[in-house]
Amino acid sequence: MASSSPPPPTTVVVPVRGNGAFDYATTGGERVGTAGHLVHYVVATEQGTGIDPALFAEAVQRTLGDPRSWIAGGRFSFQRVPWGAASELTVHLATPSTTDTMCTRRGVRTRGEVSCRGGRDVIINLKRWLLGVAWYPSVAEYRDMVVNHEVGHFLGNGHAVCPRPGAPAPVMARQSFGLEGCVANAWPYPDGKTFVTGPPAPR
Repeated sequence: MASSSPPPPTTVVVPVRGNGAFDYATTGGERVGTAGHLVHYVVATEQGTGIDPALFAEAVQRTLGDPRSWIAGGRFSFQRVPWGAASELTVHLATPSTTDTMCTRRGVRTRGEVSCRGGRDVIINLKRWLLGVAWYPSVAEYRDMVVNHEVGHFLGNGHAVCPRPGAPAPVMARQSFGLEGCVANAWPYPDGKTFVTGPPAPR
């Protein structure tokens, strides 16, 4: 009797560019976090990414609502609002080409590979959203990290570096480029109480 072989791995195809237009999530969500400044935000996905804005919105809300996210510090809470409502932050999911265009306008070079934040906009690169990076435990954990990282910039946090080998990486470290000897960590407050950081990154 012939032994069955596992199916071949699924290849993820990442569209390099969309049309530059965005579809916005039309529903809001409950407030996450109970203290601090309430950030109202909207969520959008570029046409051509193949990602439903409602599904991306749910993922962003799940990350920001986790007790290990920025809400653990008590300084910020978040509420997703529908497109058209008053907001101070927009979280975009964009193809690599559009990410480059949007980030360059905001003074950040992403080279088709990474994400950025500029002003009231967070732009998540579709390539990283779909593929993560090789040194991260899973794509799901990478997604938590990149949302927390870029929203962390919006909240006023600069880059940090790994404090020591084997320590959890600060969420504000450039984990998309490597871990510098730290252990992958997607959360500002991994235990729900203690903010993990490191020395400021050189400018």
